[in-house]
Amino acid sequence: MGRKTPFKAGIIQIDVELRDISINLQNGYDGLKRLGAEGVELSLLPEMWSCGFDYKRLSVHAEKTPDILDNLSEIASRYKMIIAGSLPEKSGELIYNTMYIAGKTGDIIGTYRKAHLFTVTGEHEYFEPGSRCATCGSDIGVLGPVICYDIRFPEFSRALTLKGAQILIVSAQWPKRRIDHWRTLLSARAIENQVFVIGANRCGKDPGLYYGGYSCIIDPLGNVIAGLEENPGTATASIDLSEIDTFRSLIPCLKERKPYIYDM
Repeated sequence: MGRKTPFKAGIIQIDVELRDISINLQNGYDGLKRLGAEGVELSLLPEMWSCGFDYKRLSVHAEKTPDILDNLSEIASRYKMIIAGSLPEKSGELIYNTMYIAGKTGDIIGTYRKAHLFTVTGEHEYFEPGSRCATCGSDIGVLGPVICYDIRFPEFSRALTLKGAQILIVSAQWPKRRIDHWRTLLSARAIENQVFVIGANRCGKDPGLYYGGYSCIIDPLGNVIAGLEENPGTATASIDLSEIDTFRSLIPCLKERKPYIYDM
């Protein structure tokens, strides 16, 4: 599955305001419309882009997610653009950090609940962890959803690759003080799996914590082919999935894996 011709992908980087979701939604929608007008076919928003980690009001924010998804579906359908990003999901009494993927017709074609919760900041006290990794097929290629801390676990991205993912889409709220890790890990996941990686990080600050930005699009060789620095904005790049086959033919490391050695 996947396009035989190149397509344009885009990233949206915003400063996510705690509690005031009206500002976040406006910034997110404006970025999507800007990318849609540029002919982008795949757009990625940051992690928890509607409300941030406003832990004590997560349930209230999650109740607004269905309406947000309706708006995303309308934008996706209008611009014939796939849209992905992480939002709070309420399921019974539980709250998940969930990446939703809206297809070009406006239907939700994929979801992924964040599996690796960042215990350092207490995520595990407010969110239920997801229990699976899953790819999402689309008319442009096979997407592999990843949320922030997940990117530190190489076996997670490798599992997505072995399931057929051609593009890892990573939504994050990654802090500025560890931004070098963000950039290194995204490149490493691209190089070791020989896939495209798209990372959308937030920028700005919460009380006591600055976020690093540096959202980017990376090719299978680990090259940053589009990116932002620390300010809000959008960026785009052309993605040609044939580059994956070309590089895998040159260096066939996936074919030459020896899983029987790696059994832990």
